[in-house]
Amino acid sequence: MLCSDGKNKLSFGGSIKDGDLVIVYEKRDVMKAVKVSETSVLQNRFGVFKHSDWIGKPFGSKVLSNKGGFVYLLAPTPELWTLVLSHRTQILYIADISFLITYLEIVPGSLVLESGTGSGSLTTSLARAVAPTGHVYTFDFHQQRAASAREDFQSTGVDSLVTVGVRDIQGEGFPDEYSGLADSVFLDLPQPWLAIPSAGKMLKQDGTLCSFSPCIEQVQRTCEALKSNFRDIRTFEVLLRTFEVHEGKIDSCQGEEGLSVRSPPCKRRHRSSEGSTMQESSSSPTIKVRPCADARGHTGYLTFSRLQCLS
Repeated sequence: MLCSDGKNKLSFGGSIKDGDLVIVYEKRDVMKAVKVSETSVLQNRFGVFKHSDWIGKPFGSKVLSNKGGFVYLLAPTPELWTLVLSHRTQILYIADISFLITYLEIVPGSLVLESGTGSGSLTTSLARAVAPTGHVYTFDFHQQRAASAREDFQSTGVDSLVTVGVRDIQGEGFPDEYSGLADSVFLDLPQPWLAIPSAGKMLKQDGTLCSFSPCIEQVQRTCEALKSNFRDIRTFEVLLRTFEVHEGKIDSCQGEEGLSVRSPPCKRRHRSSEGSTMQESSSSPTIKVRPCADARGHTGYLTFSRLQCLS
């Protein structure tokens, strides 16, 4: 669980305790969030794992089941939490999150306003970015989603850095109490242009704003609304291409000069037209790299702008 240590930074406790949230890693694409309870067990294809065996072990430990199978117990970092959380809405993934945190210039101590909260994927990363002295105020018009988000933030240990409110930002705007205090504002709304006047009032001079929209028509209307009070308007689409890296074998034949020549498997000696002898060579392990077949495509557009300074 995330906590503030003596050096005023957000970190994970040294060992797993009863009630902690852990990410159980089975393999690269199979992970789940589990709340540790001393009397509970986890059953999967690798066997039965007793939670009591986990307590006291450091995050990252490899634990064995009754059948000799194993899993890893990982800390619920924002990156891993994004991969295992319950999808109450469409979420932002790491490529978009890391890009917008950088472009919004969010640093420890920042005050950030967000609408809407959704599944809380971005909010968890924002909380780590502003820790230990900053704060994230996030709003969602759906009361049940907001309540579920509060529970998630408590489970992941960022509840002291996040305040969740129920409010229709498109219709009502942000609360006046944050006027002129926000370093950054993030909008994930169907009609973000309706909230831009309110967002401008909340920002400090030279503050930054980002709007996430899946459709280019939304981007066009948002940019039109930004022109009056914002400058440096830019829109990006972040496309992440991942690769699989694994070890394999490539059959090759060894020539007289020691050069490896790709060819069909060698059964015996062969003689080339120039008379040089090709010698049989056993397959040797090598690293193979190829693009992932299930790479994620378009998620949405990120539109950034900066509030104009008063002359």
